[in-house]
Amino acid sequence: MPVEESRVKNHGYYLDTPDPKSRSLVTGWLLLSLSSLVIGGLFTLLVVMSRTPGIQDVFPWVDFFHTALVVHVDLTVLVWFLSFAGVLWSFNSSGRSPSFAWVALWLSIAGTAVVTLSPFLGAGDPLMNNYVPVLQHPVFFAGLGLFGFGFTALVVHSLFFSRPPGSLICGPGALRFGLLTALLIALLAVITLVASWYGMPAATTGRAYYELLFWGSGHTIQFTHVQLMLVAWLWLATSSGVMPGLTPRMAVLLFIVGSAPVLLFTPYIYLAYEIGSASHVLGLTWLMQYGGGLAALPLALAILLPLVRRRRELTGLSAERSALLFSILLFGVGGIIGFLISGSNVTIPAHYHGSIVAVTLAYMGITYHMLPLLGFRRPTGRIVVMQPVIYGGGQLMHVLGLAWSGGYGVQRKTAGAEQGLNSIQEIAGMGIMGLGGLIAIIGGVLFLVITFKSMWTGKIKTRRNYSAHP
Repeated sequence: MPVEESRVKNHGYYLDTPDPKSRSLVTGWLLLSLSSLVIGGLFTLLVVMSRTPGIQDVFPWVDFFHTALVVHVDLTVLVWFLSFAGVLWSFNSSGRSPSFAWVALWLSIAGTAVVTLSPFLGAGDPLMNNYVPVLQHPVFFAGLGLFGFGFTALVVHSLFFSRPPGSLICGPGALRFGLLTALLIALLAVITLVASWYGMPAATTGRAYYELLFWGSGHTIQFTHVQLMLVAWLWLATSSGVMPGLTPRMAVLLFIVGSAPVLLFTPYIYLAYEIGSASHVLGLTWLMQYGGGLAALPLALAILLPLVRRRRELTGLSAERSALLFSILLFGVGGIIGFLISGSNVTIPAHYHGSIVAVTLAYMGITYHMLPLLGFRRPTGRIVVMQPVIYGGGQLMHVLGLAWSGGYGVQRKTAGAEQGLNSIQEIAGMGIMGLGGLIAIIGGVLFLVITFKSMWTGKIKTRRNYSAHP
């Protein structure tokens, strides 16, 4: 075997293409995750219309603005991220116990559908608590519960029926180990949710109840998202021709560094402090603040340094590479802004928007790479390459505008005149934020159009080939 071929085989980071049955499951989770973005976007339009003079009178619901906002956030954050976790874990499935796997998917689909329809079935009374805002209505809670059971079933199935890491001295083994650490953290997040519900102080009600209920699991699941993003970074680097400058063993070590804080300290926080106490709340906050993303910086450097050295060899820019670069950039910017937080202002959403968008960009790049592996047409063309640039560039403007305004004390969770934009600096910062958000929306719509077009034309082509060659 030639030296270069051996090096790629041993150190290239990729996951083996699953069997046809598992590919159908991966496609199902991908469609759910994409649909959550589409429906969440439609709820964005409803949010805008509910505050538009003349049109707002069409909506008979009380406080429909916040009702639609709750569903929008839950679909575009909770369902999108957890469903795409299902994409990655199902891609690594061994193909065993397929019925169990499909039950998890259908429960999640049913839950998403009920949450989506809940405002039109009488659900209201919104609470804008952190992580999982809720509508205080049985229909909404039924949908949220169905999705939660579906995700739990996905985690349990993936823990028992995924391809094992195997050899940790090869790239695929290292990526499978990374997926395993993300699964263990996700299982811990489910356990912390149950523990918070069981140990909830009796006098806790209203917004404080749901804030505390999702506090532990919300902080914990962020580590799952980061671990999966790191898996995506390594995979995207290999697929776009950038050989990461670290061995699989070093990658495994970084996955351990990224997961160890949450796996060790979250159980300690729950066992050592009463749920709802100041130590409990602050302990989880500090854990995410100082323990989240520990492996991201060295892994990013291991990708970027070889890229800089080989910049003349790597002609052109692929969609995977542009998504990778903007994902690393946004995660770094979000992390830096996190150290600038002082008080409750828009610097806080600037920080977490950077981190959230970084994960989303990694998932966009992996989607483009996965489509031909799942039997669909490979997205091609300049617009495909530019889509991550448009989305990432717009989000970068959005984040920097928020951070700039936060430095002048603009408060979070306010709108319109309540923001108190008095100085030219405050107005300019929020103006950059708004323009960047608009550009990012265009980039997000392009991603959905490109992906659905590829899946639609790919399916037609596959059927024709099948009929031509029975």
